[in-house]
Amino acid sequence: MIYSFAPIEPPHPEILILGTMPSVRSLLEQQYYGHPQNRFWPLLFALWDHPAPAEYEKRTAFLREKGIALWDVLASCEREGSLDAAIREPVPNQVEELLSRYPGIHTIFLNGQKAGAFYRRLIEPKLARRVESIVLPSSSPARAMPFEKKLAAWRIVRERLEAEEKQ
Repeated sequence: MIYSFAPIEPPHPEILILGTMPSVRSLLEQQYYGHPQNRFWPLLFALWDHPAPAEYEKRTAFLREKGIALWDVLASCEREGSLDAAIREPVPNQVEELLSRYPGIHTIFLNGQKAGAFYRRLIEPKLARRVESIVLPSSSPARAMPFEKKLAAWRIVRERLEAEEKQ
């Protein structure tokens, strides 16, 4: 059995990004998206035209500054290797509890199709408060797509944050 990390919780998040489950490398590093080939951090920083810093603490500080919470759909599962397709015995995280603590979260972004599928099956039906959810192309290196194409799809994250600021 493998277990996900605690969520990264800014003081007043507006956006929640959910992955599926940390990769083997991320679990070893004890960092969200710790595999150097994963494009999550480069994508996120590119939304604001910044290079992703090497230091994990600076990366997570950026999330907090922007009002982006980060977690995984699954709390635990059985899995050989890192591929989401190999997940067995999925147990969901308590996303509803996180949403009740942070009523300002207006959009949930799901990092990849598998995160979206687990979210829609295991979490969304139990939510008391409906929150818009959007599936983004996976930042995983297993999802073959040019970086610029992924970035174009991920731009909605910044757009949603900035649209909320204008209201």
